[in-house]
Amino acid sequence: MYQAYDDAIADAALAAGTFVAPFSLRRMTWIKPSFLWLMERSAWGRSRGQTRLLAVRISRAGFHEALSRATLTEYEPTLHGAREQWRAAFESAAVHVQWDPERSLRGEKLPHRSIQVGLGREVIEGFVRSWVVGLEDLTARAQKIRRLRDEGQVSRARRLLPPERVYPLDAALARRLGM
Repeated sequence: MYQAYDDAIADAALAAGTFVAPFSLRRMTWIKPSFLWLMERSAWGRSRGQTRLLAVRISRAGFHEALSRATLTEYEPTLHGAREQWRAAFESAAVHVQWDPERSLRGEKLPHRSIQVGLGREVIEGFVRSWVVGLEDLTARAQKIRRLRDEGQVSRARRLLPPERVYPLDAALARRLGM
């Protein structure tokens, strides 16, 4: 997973091996399994408050718990039945899931989507206390990838991308999450 923060949050988290103050347990935090989507969202670490780019390893059990408690951020008639049912589920959900177009190295929208998982206050404490199993600062690597891309050295930039693979889910959970 990937997240972007300011220096204060990133430095404290890297020193502690998990998220600690000034990270807030009182607001939703979004985890993203797509490096390139985070690069687009954070303007490659140039957006205010998103200058530090972290790889966040979380336990499989934690990820499954998050997904099992998730509700889609958009109403989907074939999944939710009545809009009111979805609205009630959405408003009470501990975790939100949305699907956004995946991005290429150059930032173009791709024809497939990437999941974003919003962890609400009800699950953030579990996230920081037991789901996070490792943190890595990818800021310098991201800057190098961006520089190589901007210089036209796309193949060299691509070789530096973190490895990612499709994460398999059981059919029922995948259907419930709109996959």
